[in-house]
Amino acid sequence: MSNELTKEILSGLKQLNFSKSEDQNIDAGERMLSLASGTYLLYKGLKNIGSHPFLGLQGAATGCLLLYRGATGVCPVYRMIGKDTTDPQAINITENITVNAPREKVYQFWRELANLPKFMTHLKSVEERGKYSQWVANTPGNLIDLSWNAEITREKEGEYLGWQSMKGSKIDNAGKIEFSDTLNETGTELHIEINYFPPAGSIGRGLVSLFNGGFEKMIKQDIQNFKHYVEEADFKQYAGLDVMPQM
Repeated sequence: MSNELTKEILSGLKQLNFSKSEDQNIDAGERMLSLASGTYLLYKGLKNIGSHPFLGLQGAATGCLLLYRGATGVCPVYRMIGKDTTDPQAINITENITVNAPREKVYQFWRELANLPKFMTHLKSVEERGKYSQWVANTPGNLIDLSWNAEITREKEGEYLGWQSMKGSKIDNAGKIEFSDTLNETGTELHIEINYFPPAGSIGRGLVSLFNGGFEKMIKQDIQNFKHYVEEADFKQYAGLDVMPQM
């Protein structure tokens, strides 16, 4: 009897529609895991109900709950705590750094977006075409390359630079940088915000799981790397700040 029931459940699973409805709050991968676990627990519970009635009923009940969770895409517990795994989580990074270089030179360097991969290891390349640009990013372990097109959305020379990926991009990326003088007016304070919004759907959620942790750390480290890059000869030569070595 248990085998027949299991076959019926498995047959029914093939007919399930995994397109998202308004009520669902768990993604397709989690639904499949719930279905597999629920089927197993229900089968084991029914099989053991004769020899261990309490444990059998408990296992069967748990299996039924998991099957409901997987079949409907609705998790009552998630609903109680306000969790929803159908919506990919964005990566939002905000950093403030101070560098020992004039504001105008720092702004000019960032405005030439092709310069960014020089100190940002998570970027493989940025090619500019006027106000538009094409970005290619590395991922942790260099598993895949991700590319998207972006445009400058707002700029105020020497003070502000903002950009955003264009509609239809595989990755939604947006960022802004505010530039201001330090109190002694010899350095530059930067307020940097960089956001990555993976697209909806299973592909987006897969990218989020790839990014979270490793990718976010890469970006934060890249921003901090700029402080060190400003002290290097490449930037000093770019900004006309070459200093003769001391004898």
